[in-house]
Amino acid sequence: MNNIVEKVAGCLVEAGSTFREDQKEAYRRAIATEESFGSCWVMKQVLENAIVAEHNKGPLCDDTGIPHLFLEIGRNRTLPGEVIGQIYEGIKVGLRRLPGRPMAIKGDDYHRIDQSGGLDSDPGGLAPAPLLLKYVDDDVLRLTILMLGGGPAIRGVTQRIFHRHSVEAVIMEIVTRAIPAVRELGCSPCTLAVGIGRSQFEATSMMMEAMATGNYNIQSDFEKAITDRINESRTGALGLGGQTSVLATFAKVGPQRASGVRIVAIRPCCCFEPRRASVEL
Repeated sequence: MNNIVEKVAGCLVEAGSTFREDQKEAYRRAIATEESFGSCWVMKQVLENAIVAEHNKGPLCDDTGIPHLFLEIGRNRTLPGEVIGQIYEGIKVGLRRLPGRPMAIKGDDYHRIDQSGGLDSDPGGLAPAPLLLKYVDDDVLRLTILMLGGGPAIRGVTQRIFHRHSVEAVIMEIVTRAIPAVRELGCSPCTLAVGIGRSQFEATSMMMEAMATGNYNIQSDFEKAITDRINESRTGALGLGGQTSVLATFAKVGPQRASGVRIVAIRPCCCFEPRRASVEL
């Protein structure tokens, strides 16, 4: 098998089956300090499930997710179309190997919208989301695969926020909108992903980058302020109460427009997300 295809396939399986070390540490810290017996028990089960999934190289959740691709390309690297084709082939191989849940809807636009065309039984038939590219100074060609589930997508929001020339006003609006989203998601504790940009596309791209690069052990003051205030709602894991509704916030702020509003994308990632892994090609 082509080397890039194999690398991408292995990366997808790792993304769908493995907690990163910083993610495990975040759970252990939360378990050690959680006062609610129910929430503590839930987080122990999530962590135990993740360890078993990693050992078996099996899916973390029955909603195995839609592959989202974040590709960083350095100044001295090239990206021929052949390599992109190999990346997509590796996604197919990885989905079959994981295996991914068959979720591809067959048919034309109308069939795909009303789900009347039936499902493709091949896990590899699931198309990834459009490739997101970022130019970086490092001499790398690095692919990060995120396996994103349906629940967080349903509860996510992209809306304008009037900043009132105040970061505090933006934080409070994010918190106000995130608390019901976290509560309604159910599969918590969450990791909150936030992107702030000049348009819906840019805000969502910033949110994607935040999920691709965020670290549970490194939290900015902006991120920590959001996490702490959401946790004051005491929703807790699975809504059972307690001080751990959100493990961390991953936020990315892009260029901004001279305007009274900020476009903000918010995704309450479930207890297994962001499911991600990276590989250098």
